Amino acid sequence: MGLEEKLPSGFLLTTVEQVAGWARKSSVWPATFGLACCAIEMMAAGDPRHDFSRWGMERASATPRQADLMIVAGRVSQKMAPVLRQIYDQMTEPKWVIAMGVCASSGGMFNNYAIVQGVDHIVPVDIYLPGCPPRPEMLLDAILKLHDKIQNTKLGPQRAKQIAELEESRRRQLPLLGQGTVL
Repeated sequence: MGLEEKLPSGFLLTTVEQVAGWARKSSVWPATFGLACCAIEMMAAGDPRHDFSRWGMERASATPRQADLMIVAGRVSQKMAPVLRQIYDQMTEPKWVIAMGVCASSGGMFNNYAIVQGVDHIVPVDIYLPGCPPRPEMLLDAILKLHDKIQNTKLGPQRAKQIAELEESRRRQLPLLGQGTVL
C-alpha cells in the first residue's frame, strides 16, 4: 500500500506529534552496550541478513552523546553498573533502553552478589527482550515495538501528563506495606 493510495485527493493531514514521532522513530541511533554472549546476537542483527539500516539504525554510536537508544546485551556486573549509568546519563533526551537477554532483564542464572539482578535497577527499561541468547529476529521485533512506542509518544505538556499517568498507574501496581501484604 503506497502513499498515493492513502492520498486520493492529493492532500495529507497530520499533526505535529505524528510528524515528530515519525522522524524520531526513523532515526534511532543505538549505543550498543554488549557485555556477554547476547552481544554476538546483537552484532548479527546488523549484518546484511537482518540489516538494522532498514529502520534508520545503521549508525551504531560509539559515543553516548549522539545516541538515543541503549541496547544492554548481557549480564551487568556490579563494577560495570556505574559505567552503564554514566553512559545513560550522557545520552540525549529522549532516550530509550532495551534490556536484551534474560541476564540483562533479571540477572539470569547468575543469582549472586557480583551480577546486577536486572538492569532496571540502574536505568529505566522500555523493552524487555527475553531469551538466552535472543535471536537477531527477536531484537528486530523489539526494535519495531519500540518504534511504535516512540511514534505514539506525546510532546510538550501532553508528555508531562502522560508520564504522570504512567507513574501513577505503576504506583498503584506496587504492593504497599499495611495494605494486606504479608512479610
